[in-house]
Amino acid sequence: MARQRKAAKAASASAKPAQRRDGALPAPYKRPPEVLRPIIDTFDEKCVYIMHVDSKPRAFKRKIFVVPVLMNAAIVALFAWRVWYIAPYYLNLVTSAMGYWNETTMFVEEMAWAEIVPEVGRRALTFMLDTLLCVFLWPWPVEFCFGQKHGNPVAWRRAVGFRDREVVVRRSRKWSAAMGDVVNDGEDGTNSARSYFLARLHAATSPMVLGEKTGYVLMDGDWDLDWGAMMDATTMVDRKMAALEAFTLVILLYQDEWGWVCADLKGEAEARKDGRQRQVLAFRDALASLGKEDLFYRWIEVVQYESSQPGGFGPDKQEQAARQIRELFLKEGIDFDQLWQESVGTDSALGIQ
Repeated sequence: MARQRKAAKAASASAKPAQRRDGALPAPYKRPPEVLRPIIDTFDEKCVYIMHVDSKPRAFKRKIFVVPVLMNAAIVALFAWRVWYIAPYYLNLVTSAMGYWNETTMFVEEMAWAEIVPEVGRRALTFMLDTLLCVFLWPWPVEFCFGQKHGNPVAWRRAVGFRDREVVVRRSRKWSAAMGDVVNDGEDGTNSARSYFLARLHAATSPMVLGEKTGYVLMDGDWDLDWGAMMDATTMVDRKMAALEAFTLVILLYQDEWGWVCADLKGEAEARKDGRQRQVLAFRDALASLGKEDLFYRWIEVVQYESSQPGGFGPDKQEQAARQIRELFLKEGIDFDQLWQESVGTDSALGIQ
């Protein structure tokens, strides 16, 4: 961790100091746990990080890791064969260029165009093929075994081994550098960038993703694995600097005014649930004040009945339920939409979904 922390501090020193606030963070953000401060200090402020505990069996993880090992071994073998096959050819080209004639030397003045064109084309294709192999394929095994910027899988497995419970750290790719302020509310009290950002986090941390996939296969177009951070986290656990449970689904991002903050998706879901309950209770109180509390329970029955029918509670079922509810309320002389708007303050469609 010392190497990474030194680099992180150097980068922070050259940046403009953040103007931090001391008040309460906007939901669903909170301050990160202090016990994780040693590893947080090594993180890149331009990236978003997701940490969680991978509980897949170690035998399964070993089988998954064998796949990239064999793939990269095959690439190395392919390159070794290609070097063995093509090296004499390139050596002859170099010596020919130096004036030592050999079978690759072309005496253009003595050759017809029908001989020159195919030979030049063949050499161009050979150069192109080897260039593509070196530029696009060779970096794979190099990064796999010797990557330095964020560590590499081989160093990670050598340091950590295979465990039944492992800390996985994902780092956002380039998209996070341009996501803007996803913490503070705008002038209108909303933040569309935050909504999009949180939706992205929900997709990356859904139970299906975390429950069915082991850490190594979580790399995609949006997220990469931070091998160095995973080794640092494991070191913290082994040295009793932090409990393994401290890394259970921690989402971190840096914001200039607040510093490092933690996105609490569970708290956000609970807040939405609490808000929904408050709306329902406010609507019940409004009906009770009109002496129509029985309508409240009949409204609940209609929604529960329609939502429990086969095929789900889709737009068609919601529209059907809306008609029934409005007719039910009109029979009692009450405009459902108007009463919902006055008592709850939101679109009446939310009282039907």
